[in-house]
Amino acid sequence: MENMYALSQILLFPILGALIIVLTPKEKKDSIRQIAIGAMSYSFIITLLVYFQYDVNAGGMQFIERIPWVTDLGVSYSLGVDGLSLPMLMLTEIIGITSVFSSWYQEKRVKEFFVLLLVLIAGVTGTFIACDLFIFLLCYELVVIPIYIMVLIWGSTKRVSKEYAGIKLTIFLLMGSAFMLVGVVAIYLTAYPEGLRTFDLEKLVLSSRLGYLSSDFQIFVFFLLLMGFGSLLSMFPFHSWSPDGYAGAPTAVSMIHAGVLKKIGGYALIRLGLMVLPLGAKFWAPLIALLAIMNVLYAAYIALVQKDLKYVIGYSSVSHMGYVLLGFAALNPVSLSGAVGNMVAHGIMASLFFSQIGYVYERTHFRSVPELRGLAHQMPTVSLGFMLAGFASVGLPGLIEFVPEYTIFVGSFRVYPVLSVLAISGVVFTALYILRMLAKAIFGPKSSKFDKYHDARGFETAPLVFLGFFLVVLGLFPELFMGVVRSGITPMTPLLENIADAPTIVDAIIRHVGIGGGL
Repeated sequence: MENMYALSQILLFPILGALIIVLTPKEKKDSIRQIAIGAMSYSFIITLLVYFQYDVNAGGMQFIERIPWVTDLGVSYSLGVDGLSLPMLMLTEIIGITSVFSSWYQEKRVKEFFVLLLVLIAGVTGTFIACDLFIFLLCYELVVIPIYIMVLIWGSTKRVSKEYAGIKLTIFLLMGSAFMLVGVVAIYLTAYPEGLRTFDLEKLVLSSRLGYLSSDFQIFVFFLLLMGFGSLLSMFPFHSWSPDGYAGAPTAVSMIHAGVLKKIGGYALIRLGLMVLPLGAKFWAPLIALLAIMNVLYAAYIALVQKDLKYVIGYSSVSHMGYVLLGFAALNPVSLSGAVGNMVAHGIMASLFFSQIGYVYERTHFRSVPELRGLAHQMPTVSLGFMLAGFASVGLPGLIEFVPEYTIFVGSFRVYPVLSVLAISGVVFTALYILRMLAKAIFGPKSSKFDKYHDARGFETAPLVFLGFFLVVLGLFPELFMGVVRSGITPMTPLLENIADAPTIVDAIIRHVGIGGGL
């Protein structure tokens, strides 16, 4: 696979599928669906081969592809995967193929829908495998436009208008992108003198190690990246776009949004923020930890009072991203491994939730918890999907969420014991709103108004089977993905040890107060 441009195949096959669909008459809806699933199936199979051929013992970047592109600017078409990006790539392909299955019976403007969906998946894929910062930016910007169009045309207007949801989502993403772009340009211009400038991430990391990026520069630019990637990760208080975006989006976009789009923020904070600007990451870590607790507790409390299923899971996702932020803020190998593992676990769990919610809504046009009482009587298969995702969300041992969450708590307790205890209490809130939702929407007396709706069958069960398989198997055998994650995080140990005693924002505040007191 090393010599077969495997990563390029994974990246470009969805785009090739989109181009073929463009040339396919819009009346041939079955052919369009088959082309879409064929393109995603091929990418998924190649991803599996890459995943199981990756040498965990060797670690580091593998399957590297590098072709000079804009040499005057130091831009190259550079792809590769390591223990940090490979699990995210696998997550993208899992959710990508299930999002196509979830849209199998899409009837409105089928041709345009699948073209945009495949382009969206390709854009997300590119952000995780890019080894060149310019390619990362290019793929990230490729994500924003398809999402806006898909929400605007195929979105839902159940609680908020799809226009409002689409515009709000796009504005927040573009605002985050603006902060991120300023930070990236600053790194590019500062890391090396003119004539040697590059977007190569490995060389930018080397520049930081050699001391070319001062501590003040790292602190300032990391803050810019935190605003950009933090808003993408739904960090409090930049989270409000996310639940509205879920509610207004079609099922496939909700799955990609919750499953992988948010994870770009967490991935980039580690890949770019921590590895290139470690002193900045250390300085702002206590603030990130505090905001993480706000994510966990505030969003969980809001989820408790929601009645719309998409809003319950939307705020639940914001809450779960708080655990990722806490794991990042602790800045040790254990907590970072848990943060990356939790992004994978949450992505699969949340996508399963939204696929089942989408099925129910498309059939019944109900999403309110009280209106769906007793749904298990008529839709036992869909109800099974709700229960699997719900039990995973509360961290039930044997399902995918348990080990990553536990790892985050172990790693963060060493650094922020009080905040970690508060974060653990968020599990109680999660159990309350998830069990409440299952009890009211799935169980209870049978309602005759749902007798005319059939349970999921055929292709309709594909998201449950596919996502449920990974939910259980990776829960029972967590080493299948946590082992790969550790191979990407362990090499960061010397870096984390070097910044262990670096000043933080708390030290700066204490020093300022002390000086002020002396005056």
